[in-house]
Amino acid sequence: MRGLSRSSFADVEERFNAVAATADLGSLAEDLHGVAVLLDDQHGLRRNLADPARPAEQKAEVVRSLLDGKIGDAALETVVAAVSARWSRSPDLPDSLERLSVVASAAEAESQGVLDDVEDELFRFGRIVEANPGLRLGLADPAVAGEPKRGLLVELIGSRVAPATLRLVTQLVLHPRGRSLERGLEEYIRLVAEQRQQLVAVVRSAVPLTDGQRQRLAAWLRTTYGREVHLNIEVDPRVLGGFSVRLGDEIIDTTIAGRIEEVRRRLAG
Repeated sequence: MRGLSRSSFADVEERFNAVAATADLGSLAEDLHGVAVLLDDQHGLRRNLADPARPAEQKAEVVRSLLDGKIGDAALETVVAAVSARWSRSPDLPDSLERLSVVASAAEAESQGVLDDVEDELFRFGRIVEANPGLRLGLADPAVAGEPKRGLLVELIGSRVAPATLRLVTQLVLHPRGRSLERGLEEYIRLVAEQRQQLVAVVRSAVPLTDGQRQRLAAWLRTTYGREVHLNIEVDPRVLGGFSVRLGDEIIDTTIAGRIEEVRRRLAG
């Protein structure tokens, strides 16, 4: 989000934080995501509720008449705050609700002491999907109905992951909102990490890192970026020794494969 939408999101987030303090966070997450999906499907409704020319009170009344009794009080107050705000683009309205839905799931995980687990589980699920093209195609196939996909996810990971993880993965699979599953998982991992003001680094190494190596790398990244950094370790023999670190759009590559590729580029130039 940019400009006006960024400022509006901050205001809506403030209201969300106030009502979330006493809410059932799991239900709040599901309600907010459900409204985001509704606004995706109902383009006319979304445009009307995001229209800056319409009075905020009028839009709030529409939302209350549509959703009162269908979602929880905390979710309703958050949605009212969102439609009362001004957005640079109408899609920023459902985007903001989806983002707060993820924050609610992350807050639930934090309250249960499993926030680290949720980060790791989302990352590992992404790697499972990446390594199984058939699974990826099946989960992304629009011809397959939602309930069979939901059932498959419960069978695959339901008993192995935190409730917040299953909820987030299910949301992405059933309602990707124009993203690939991999891209959606990356976005959710970043939002979950922000719950503790952490950055997320994907580390590729030829062999598993020892505890000492992980601690030294995390300490170096923390010093370099001035924030805590959560490490997702991916073992990949193709790196031929050394390791690479991807943090957002920045890549730190100390692998032998990376050095060979750099030499090739220089020779080609």
